Amino acid sequence: MLITSVTRNRMPIFSEDRCAKEAIDQLYRVRALHPFLLHAFVIMPDHCHFVVHPIAPTKISTIMRVYKSGLAFELEKGSIWQSRFDLQIVDNIFQTMNYVHNNPVKAGLVKIAENYRWSSASKHEIWQIDDYV
Repeated sequence: MLITSVTRNRMPIFSEDRCAKEAIDQLYRVRALHPFLLHAFVIMPDHCHFVVHPIAPTKISTIMRVYKSGLAFELEKGSIWQSRFDLQIVDNIFQTMNYVHNNPVKAGLVKIAENYRWSSASKHEIWQIDDYV
């Protein structure tokens, strides 16, 4: 599943390294409390993409409620999110992961996906993701 969540008024909150790192840290905290497989992610300046597979009984709505509220609390910036998120069931997970990883390239933030620090494709950071089997 591909989840997209956008900041309120497309504010580029995650342009700040501290905020982008906290967005990733929060993702892992949520996963520890509400298990799901994390296949790919990217934290863009004004939105996030996650490729996940929830593990029963965890629900996507729970993951996103806890993620969004927890991150807003940790950042102490008030209401930072649009109220909803977009969920797409994908046919080809590898194509979706490629889309997520190339989002910073398409936005002109880097020339190659591996150079974007706030992504599971990063060659600069070691993020724990789940292999797709």
